[in-house]
Amino acid sequence: MKIHQEGKKVIPVAVLIITGIAILLYLLLKQYLIVYFLLAGLLFLAGAVVWFFRDPEIDVSCSINNILSVADGEVVTIEPAFEREYFKEERIQVSVFMSIFNAHINRVPVEGEVVYRTHRNGRFLPAFVAKSSEENERCTTVIRMKDGAEVLVRQIAGLLARRVITYANEGDAVTQKQQLGFIRFGSRVDLFLPKEAVVKVKIHQKTIGGETVIATLN
Repeated sequence: MKIHQEGKKVIPVAVLIITGIAILLYLLLKQYLIVYFLLAGLLFLAGAVVWFFRDPEIDVSCSINNILSVADGEVVTIEPAFEREYFKEERIQVSVFMSIFNAHINRVPVEGEVVYRTHRNGRFLPAFVAKSSEENERCTTVIRMKDGAEVLVRQIAGLLARRVITYANEGDAVTQKQQLGFIRFGSRVDLFLPKEAVVKVKIHQKTIGGETVIATLN
């Protein structure tokens, strides 16, 4: 199993902490049966951390007409929404919620040029709450396609997610095969699409980042 680059920074620290706790428990507790159960729990926790930072192989089907899912997760919102930060007009909003069991890599939804990117500090409301889109820590990236259509991606920190990472910068050319960024430990991604986009997913549908077609543009 391939480990994502963000995990290579976190996993060694987590392993050291878990190992230290395990040694301390072993030295302090005289009931070794309890120690064994606690050690098993710590090993499970270590495995969960490694699993969270997995970087699965995917088959990206690039298409200039398809808007691909940014993240693995579940569709929680499909609705017209007024986007206040960049477009300042009504767009189609499609939101995907990522649980702690999903891979948390964020992928580029369309090919084009990054024309806008900002990071804003904020609260850490649960990511499934609608107002988290405007109140939580978030990073907003707008990609302009060759035909001039623009797609906005908003990576949103959740209750557990405490860091939003975006690799793309303004002026960068991006493709659907690239990773856009990473969010640690449970979060949400909002897509704001052109009003003429035809949405291809349904509420509660499971998505795979870089594979699931969220919408199409003619």
